[in-house]
Amino acid sequence: MTLAAPAVVDVNRLLGPLPHDDVPSRDENGLVKELERLRIDAACVVHSHAVYGDPRDGNARLARTADERLRPVPVLVPGPLGTGDWTGGGARLVRLCPDVHGWAATGPGALCLTAALSRAGVTVLLAWDAVTATDVDLLAGSRPCLRTVLTGTGYRSLRELAELLDTHDQLHVDTSTLAGHRQVEWFAERYGAHRVLFGTGAPVTDDAGPRHLLDTLDLPDEDTALIAGGNALRFLGSPA
Repeated sequence: MTLAAPAVVDVNRLLGPLPHDDVPSRDENGLVKELERLRIDAACVVHSHAVYGDPRDGNARLARTADERLRPVPVLVPGPLGTGDWTGGGARLVRLCPDVHGWAATGPGALCLTAALSRAGVTVLLAWDAVTATDVDLLAGSRPCLRTVLTGTGYRSLRELAELLDTHDQLHVDTSTLAGHRQVEWFAERYGAHRVLFGTGAPVTDDAGPRHLLDTLDLPDEDTALIAGGNALRFLGSPA
């Protein structure tokens, strides 16, 4: 599937019903309307069934999406009771949910999985609240070529996060909860805009706030373009 270079790509989006809320993005049409409303040109989407239910079922549902603006992001689980596809079925971006699915982020299965993903050049989405800072440090240290986007980092984790990004240059962050004053600018100026990706975490977290923030960033145009969609497209192997 070829995606024309959009201005804005949400790298962290959920498609499907939520167990605790009725959301417009419970189906494909509803999600696309939400993207259009907020002037988001494309989204990397995980199916809610893959997060809150059986990842194999959710990934299969996700594979049936028809709109090219939705880029499927499978959820992978390592080990004999896992999803069984350690390279993501050709996907360039995958999500890991060790907390929800009950596996150790630095256990033997996880290390085999991340080694395979690293060799295949696949980028990993990993929620900050799904792991500990020590997990991230051990994982990034053992897989120095594995690109990992830490999502939902929040503003209270800045000190831990900065220490990790100082140490591991393949760690990246999304903007979903970087709500502190000039926090996105600080990350871009200290680590480079190539390590920050626009993401909302919607509908679990707010999408309008990060989208507005993108329009008001106090950064050079080329840096804003990287954050908005250029970095995501590069990870997906699409032309920027």
